[in-house]
Amino acid sequence: MEADDGTDGIALERKFCAVGDRPVIGEGLRISGYASLFGRQDRGGDRVAEGAFAKGLAALERSGRRVKMLWQHDPAQPIGVWEMVREDATGLLVQGRLLPDVARAREAAALLSAGAIEGLSIGYRTTRAERDADGVRVLREIDLWEVSLVTFPMQIEARIAAAAGADTLKTGRSAPERGNELARAFETARRRLAAINGA
Repeated sequence: MEADDGTDGIALERKFCAVGDRPVIGEGLRISGYASLFGRQDRGGDRVAEGAFAKGLAALERSGRRVKMLWQHDPAQPIGVWEMVREDATGLLVQGRLLPDVARAREAAALLSAGAIEGLSIGYRTTRAERDADGVRVLREIDLWEVSLVTFPMQIEARIAAAAGADTLKTGRSAPERGNELARAFETARRRLAAINGA
């Protein structure tokens, strides 16, 4: 049986934000970070405009629904709750907690602490977009459905960090170098998955 992800068959787009430093889990499995950064062109060629989430978040609040915290965009694997999702001048800031009674959440916490998880990714539907003078798609209005902890990012400047503010460890590489390395790893993983699914 397929899990009901609440999207009513709507195909969601996904956009990634990544860490520049190794993330650390805070006390009580609390996490925070930016799920999207305004004005930064990502590896998919899009740019999210400031205020793009405002209308959708207001509609969610009116309906009493919440943005879901998922593992790798899998609607069958919720791993925690986002207690705060809001825009600021930088982007879409989220704060929440992993649920210790959920096995996958405990695994996610261990992976975050080890630096194996690279960021956050949003699952969303674009309701209004336009092309700028350079041909870049600018997302003006977005309906946000979920924010996932993910392995491979697109927006390499964003941060996910412990709410407790623990120290992070520098990687010693530039952001473009890290981004290129992750892009290569993602392509390798995609090919392996395709080979498995085609078997």
